[in-house]
Amino acid sequence: MTQLSKFPLAWIALLALGALTSCGAGETSKGPAPLVLERTIALPGVSGRIDHMVLDAAGKRLFVAALGANSVEVVDLAQGRRTARITGLAKPQGLAWLVDRGELMVANGDGRVAFYDGVTLKARGVVALGGDADNIRLDGLGRPVVGYGDGGLATLDPARRVVVATAALPKHPESFRIDGARAYVNVPDAGRVVVVDLTTGATLSSRRTPGLRFNYPMALDATHQVLAVVFRLPARLKLLDAATGRARLETATCGDADDLFFDERRQRIYVVCGSGAVDVFRATGPVDFRRLTSIPTRQGARTGLYSPEADRLYVAARATEGQPAAILVYKPAP
Repeated sequence: MTQLSKFPLAWIALLALGALTSCGAGETSKGPAPLVLERTIALPGVSGRIDHMVLDAAGKRLFVAALGANSVEVVDLAQGRRTARITGLAKPQGLAWLVDRGELMVANGDGRVAFYDGVTLKARGVVALGGDADNIRLDGLGRPVVGYGDGGLATLDPARRVVVATAALPKHPESFRIDGARAYVNVPDAGRVVVVDLTTGATLSSRRTPGLRFNYPMALDATHQVLAVVFRLPARLKLLDAATGRARLETATCGDADDLFFDERRQRIYVVCGSGAVDVFRATGPVDFRRLTSIPTRQGARTGLYSPEADRLYVAARATEGQPAAILVYKPAP
């Protein structure tokens, strides 16, 4: 993920302004809170940035990429505590849990994608992609697709530990989503949302985002073919028609967002923001959402994971001078 230190100073100032001005806008809920903090699970000894997470639903374990600590933290959700760690990594970012193989995948900033036994956590193999391995998603066949380098997606065969297909992109990919053979990809350094065919590697469309910068989070409602993208400058949530790219909605949201999820059961959207909030939007029409409320979290807690299976939103909070790093577990209500 691109770090704030790489941004020009003028952009940093604008990002900070967006975080301050956008979090209070929109509707305010007068009823029960749509997200209730159920528990806080401390991660002692974890410092610096925390990146993505993945859930082993059957094993009730949450794997957390502690990028700043060069580790993956293993959280037992039944016990409510960390029970294991994988250490000695190189800026771990993306994670995937391979249910059929009982393996954990870890994408590292040095380009290595490592496989670990899900029980022993011992290394099983590595695929080297050359640089900045980041987000991981699973395609319709259960094969991992990894965003990496200066601009590419690589589809891997997890059994043979080899790359079986690639798709070129104009710059480094951030969040992406897969629907069939198509991948919808945020490419913020190019100011685009790109659609590629994962089978052929062909670019199907490359859509500019005029007036909006730093499109990092993305979510897809495949049922209604709605693509949700959040921009950091200015802080905006935008809904697009997945087939045509046509804008359906644009509205203000909280600042420094890095994760975004549809809760289809409740017809909601959750935007996880480093400004210290989760913005909750609710559907008021077929393709219309309005901000319901903003749930306070912690400053810098910008990565999360919503699991429909567990029906929980997990938010990763980095350590501060007064508090250790932690996973904030929110239960949606009603």
